[in-house]
Amino acid sequence: MSLRVTPAGDRLYVRARDGRIVAWYDREDGGEGARGAVEAGRIRLVHTSLRAEVLAVLAPYVTGDVTVGPPPVPTSAELTRLALHPDDDLAPNRPGEALHAALDHLPPPGRLASLGRDPHRAARARLAAEERVGAALDRLGAEGWRTLHSLPLPGGDRIDHLAVGPGGVLAVHDVPARRLRVVVANGELRTRFRLDEEIPPLRLAYRLAERAAHALATTVRPVLVVVDATRLEIIPPRPRDIRIVRDADVPALGALGGVHKPADVDALFATARARQTWQRA
Repeated sequence: MSLRVTPAGDRLYVRARDGRIVAWYDREDGGEGARGAVEAGRIRLVHTSLRAEVLAVLAPYVTGDVTVGPPPVPTSAELTRLALHPDDDLAPNRPGEALHAALDHLPPPGRLASLGRDPHRAARARLAAEERVGAALDRLGAEGWRTLHSLPLPGGDRIDHLAVGPGGVLAVHDVPARRLRVVVANGELRTRFRLDEEIPPLRLAYRLAERAAHALATTVRPVLVVVDATRLEIIPPRPRDIRIVRDADVPALGALGGVHKPADVDALFATARARQTWQRA
């Protein structure tokens, strides 16, 4: 049987040609078990008859001592994940996944420069912002948070990041503001120069959170992250029901708690990683 390895965070899945998961390997730096526990250094075989083939295809990735055995009894969240076709699983998305594709399909920069605009520059700035914030959110895993990136919504909207953890569900929207002073006043975000946003950032952050709440059937809080600004000033009264932070403050989100238990986090994450979930957003 032809097998292939696909990564998802710190876990490597071994899939058959038709996309079925036949095994997975949690590397030494951590992986999620069926109940959210870390099971580093374990190879879980769904089909024991494929042991030799699985070990062969994972050989280039295995480091240190490993144990090999059957998977634990799965929770409902784990069963949902295992049933996902690879094309419908959004967990492997990189921060800025959609922007990588957009940059590949833009015309050459020189041709557009003659028209007085440079979408390459705007896309690269957004990509850099999403990569920075996405990396910071991924590091919240130690505090029990799970993060998805670049979630596509019907109509062309996109959620930059969705963080699910003890503090609830957060829809995170990034605003690239390199070398800009940013002021939030009277419900608006202002800079000296026009931002590359078709919809005002605050309004868009609220809208994305509302759509995510509808898709997941749970409360979702909007978070607006201002990336690489020289200064962020929020003039009272602060906008309600939204967190506005700088990229350096993203790690502090990991301290939020008191909303979801680990089992709730696993269940919501399993729902959110399925592409079909967002078709009803």
